[in-house]
Amino acid sequence: MQEDVTTQAHATVRAVDRALDILLCFGRSSGGLTLSEISKQVNLHKSTVYRLLTSLQVKGFVRRDPDSDKYFVGWSVLELLSGLHESDELSSLALPEMTRLRDRTGETVSLYVRVGRERLRIQAVDSQEPVRNVAIIGKTYPLYIGASGKVLLAFADSSVLEQVFQDASMPPDFDREDLLKQLAVIRRDGYATSIQERDTGAAAAAAPVFDKNHELVASLSVSGPVSRFTPVKMQEHIQAVKQSAVFLTKLLSR
Repeated sequence: MQEDVTTQAHATVRAVDRALDILLCFGRSSGGLTLSEISKQVNLHKSTVYRLLTSLQVKGFVRRDPDSDKYFVGWSVLELLSGLHESDELSSLALPEMTRLRDRTGETVSLYVRVGRERLRIQAVDSQEPVRNVAIIGKTYPLYIGASGKVLLAFADSSVLEQVFQDASMPPDFDREDLLKQLAVIRRDGYATSIQERDTGAAAAAAPVFDKNHELVASLSVSGPVSRFTPVKMQEHIQAVKQSAVFLTKLLSR
């Protein structure tokens, strides 16, 4: 009897994990997703994905467009986000310093946290330049590419790196050894830079933010178009990014 209960509990946990994986797919998409696209991303059979989507649809977390047969994020997700905004102390505390950093550098400033094998932008202050990087709060990106992602990966537990290397979304020809070397340099220098790694025409510099126990909580970055945020200009602003990250670390340590 106990064995049956344990088996049922494991099945329930597995279903929850799969449902959450499905929801995370929408964070990587700018539009809706078909059943086939979701099935491919989560590596599950269509029938399993369909059952989970049906449950999520009943609860309002996804909605299906009958004309296109695509699934979209539902209104229940927005309800959760409104609660998150009210309780998210980190993004609220960081906003004034992020605004000062934007004014100091003239470029877009973003704050990321790690969510599983991805990074999530939880706060942003856009540049006031006509040509700029527009930062969308709530957007997720891979950890293994881009300055902010690499900062979060460099100071994370080694088990996180193992999970990233096992991620099916990582290109099969990705140079893992080179990434390991980059992460070692980032840990040594306390910052990371990237030029057109994730987005063509964009460059970024990022630094880690820690809590009072010196555990990594976020990555603070400045990003801009390569035409203006050149390697020389990036080097000029790295110290400013690091100083703001240290300020936020001290703020969280009070």
